[in-house]
Amino acid sequence: MMKHSSLGGLVYSTESGRMCPDCRQTVASCTCRASAKAVPAGDGVVRVSRQTKGRGGKCVTLVKGLALDSDALAVLGKQLRSACGSGGTVKDGVIEVQGDHCDAVMAALSKLGHQPKRAGA
Repeated sequence: MMKHSSLGGLVYSTESGRMCPDCRQTVASCTCRASAKAVPAGDGVVRVSRQTKGRGGKCVTLVKGLALDSDALAVLGKQLRSACGSGGTVKDGVIEVQGDHCDAVMAALSKLGHQPKRAGA
């Protein structure tokens, strides 16, 4: 027996084509995707910090406060990881670089035209 949820949505209609499952509009007139692609509001200050909480004692360098869309953030994350010679990821608008690379990340961000600021101790 299949469960029907109230949030489940129509994804295609023979009458109007592809539908957005969130706002239930056609993809061409979808309102939720347009707002999701909007650039997040930042205060212009890029904060670089290091964190070990919840990571089994491993250290990561976090870059927060970049007012970039997700594609540009992924490209910048790739540049920072290659500048540090380390791995990492981009999650929820925060670039994570494995290891303690605060100085290298700040130098790379300055070279790219951002204004990084050291956050935390």
